[in-house]
Amino acid sequence: MSQTIPMHIIARIRSDFPTKFGIPRQSGLADAPARIVFEPEYRNADALRGIEGYSHLWLLWHFSEAEREGWSPTVRPPKLGGNRRMGVFATRSPFRPNAIGLSSVRLDRAELQTPEGPVLHVLGADLMDGTPILDIKPYLAYTDAHPDAAGGFAYKVLQRTLPVVCPPALLARLPEDRREALLSVLAQDPRPGYQDEQGRVYGFPFAGFEVRFSVSDGRLTVVSIEPAEG
Repeated sequence: MSQTIPMHIIARIRSDFPTKFGIPRQSGLADAPARIVFEPEYRNADALRGIEGYSHLWLLWHFSEAEREGWSPTVRPPKLGGNRRMGVFATRSPFRPNAIGLSSVRLDRAELQTPEGPVLHVLGADLMDGTPILDIKPYLAYTDAHPDAAGGFAYKVLQRTLPVVCPPALLARLPEDRREALLSVLAQDPRPGYQDEQGRVYGFPFAGFEVRFSVSDGRLTVVSIEPAEG
C-alpha cells in the first residue's frame, strides 16, 4: 500500500527567472543571484544560527510547475535530444514519483533582520521564481564531494559552453549586478537539447527584461534586451 508523509513549505526562492525557459539546467552552472525568503511560520533567526559559517548549501525543493498525474519509469532527458529513454532514477528529470529537486548553491550572505524576516542571499540557483523550498541543509565538502564519481550518460554528453556575443549597448540596459549572470546563463545555451535551428530567435524573461538571442555556427548572439511588458 502506498504511503504518504506530510511536507511543509519552509521558504520560497526569489530569482530572476519567472518562467522555466532560460533557467540553468543544473545548479552552480551560472552565478545567478537569488534570495530565499521564509514563510511566516519559519521566520525565526534562531533557525539560521551558525549558517554563516558555510560557503554552500543544499536546497530541497518542489517541482511545482512540473506536476503530472501518475509517473513513468522512464523519461526522455533533454541532454540526449529528447528521443532516448532512460530510467527516471538515473536522471534528474522533474517528472518523478515525488517531484523533489536538489540543488547546491553558494551562500553569499545571510540577512537576519529584514521586512521579510531572515533572508538568505545565494548564487547559482537553478530554480524558477516562487519555487517552494522544503528544506535547507549545509553542504559538507568532506562527505558530499566525490571528485572521482562516475557521471553516467550525463558526463558523456556534457554540454560545452557557447561563445556569447552581446553588444555593449544592449548589455548596459541590464543592472550592472545582473550582467555577468546573464552572460553565464547564455553561455550554457538555454535552448532545449533537441533544438538546433540555426538563426532561430529565442527569448526568455530575465530580471525584469525580455532577452532575445539566436545561435549560428556555434556562436550565441544577443539580438535584443528590452524591459518586460507588464
